[in-house]
Amino acid sequence: MGTRIEGHVVITGAAGGLGEAVLDALVAAGATCHVPVRGAVPATFAGRAGVVPIGSVDLADETSVERLFANLPPLVASIHLVGGYEAKPIAETTRDVLDRQLSLNLVTTFLSCREAIKALRRSGGGRIVNVGARVSEVPLAGSAAYAAAKGAVAALTRALAEEVRQEGILVNAVAPSIIDTPANRAAMPAAKHDRWPRPAEVAQAILWLASTENALTSGAIVPVYGRA
Repeated sequence: MGTRIEGHVVITGAAGGLGEAVLDALVAAGATCHVPVRGAVPATFAGRAGVVPIGSVDLADETSVERLFANLPPLVASIHLVGGYEAKPIAETTRDVLDRQLSLNLVTTFLSCREAIKALRRSGGGRIVNVGARVSEVPLAGSAAYAAAKGAVAALTRALAEEVRQEGILVNAVAPSIIDTPANRAAMPAAKHDRWPRPAEVAQAILWLASTENALTSGAIVPVYGRA
């Protein structure tokens, strides 16, 4: 028998390329997945077994995130996938670009983590998994705003793991390189796609970190870089 997760889980960003794979993995593992989306609920989520879609949630808005977590049943895990990538040389990186990267990557993760910790305390413990990026651990030219935002996600993950260490809440993150999605292939047609991590592979790492099989690991930024 593979990894199991029995109980209610939040997955933000489930409509994205990685999100679909994580949702598939969690549902297959037995979890009931609560899936917030910014606008209307996609038809692919409606009526699907193991999926509870929640429409009109702005994960960068404090009140919206508070309301989301306050109305959920007791949780065993919260997985935060929402993010976005915008690459520009530093001389072309405006304040608006920086603000967008911080909002998409850091603010959404911070607010979700804060409210997830409150919810997991009510449940008596659980797991949080965030999504960082390889660029926060291995520098890459031309993406300073993105690297700064994802570096902050890594720092947040480590800080929260220490803060809730004695409360039965384990906080970790995965750090992918470029994920092998159709959108990334289209954006980089000449890249060596076979070296990129596949969404289902990254999802398996997230699944284990979110499960009770992970009894000790907290504060880790787990590299899921793909093939050399």
